[in-house]
Amino acid sequence: MAGADLARILDAHRRYLVTDRREGARADLRGADLSGINLVGADLRRARLAHARLDDADLSRADLQHANLAGASLRGALLGAANLAEARLSGAQLAGADLSRAQIEKADMEFALLAEAILVGARLADSDLSGANLAGADLGGADLQRANLRGADLKNARLDGADLRAARLGGAILSGASLRDCDLTGAYLRVAKLDAADLAGTDLRDAVGLTAAQVASARRDDRTRLPPDLG
Repeated sequence: MAGADLARILDAHRRYLVTDRREGARADLRGADLSGINLVGADLRRARLAHARLDDADLSRADLQHANLAGASLRGALLGAANLAEARLSGAQLAGADLSRAQIEKADMEFALLAEAILVGARLADSDLSGANLAGADLGGADLQRANLRGADLKNARLDGADLRAARLGGAILSGASLRDCDLTGAYLRVAKLDAADLAGTDLRDAVGLTAAQVASARRDDRTRLPPDLG
């Protein structure tokens, strides 16, 4: 997209936001090629970006609340400290993207591709990540309270110190994942795969659906807390 066209669209979007939709126009960048663009700190609330190409774009600290990024390609994009609360990211491609410290609460991320993504300290409470590919992703210290991770692929992911209280992990693949010092109290883990997972210091009290067979091959230490019937 030509720089002049983008500048015009973003200016109209700014007026759309500051006048509470009375002037300007909501940014419609669906399918646009914005690869490598610098949008650091941009106000893109409610912008239409479905199926846009934003590979390697810099969206650090951008405000993307309620934005529609369904099916967008953000491979290798920088989204550190960005606000993606309640955004639509279903089917988005975020492999290798940096989402460290991003606010992604209540976001729609079903089947998003987040393999090898960096989500250290990200806030994902109440988000829907069902069926998402998070293989090899770094979620250290992330807030995933009540997140829906049913059927998600978290193979070899790092979740050390993550808050997964009451998260839904039914059928999730956590094989080889590091869950050291993770809080999984009250999490739903029926048929989740935990083979070779590191559960050192992990709190699994009140976990629902967890069986002895699931944790048989997982690594544990004397700080690992299991439900009473498995202790």
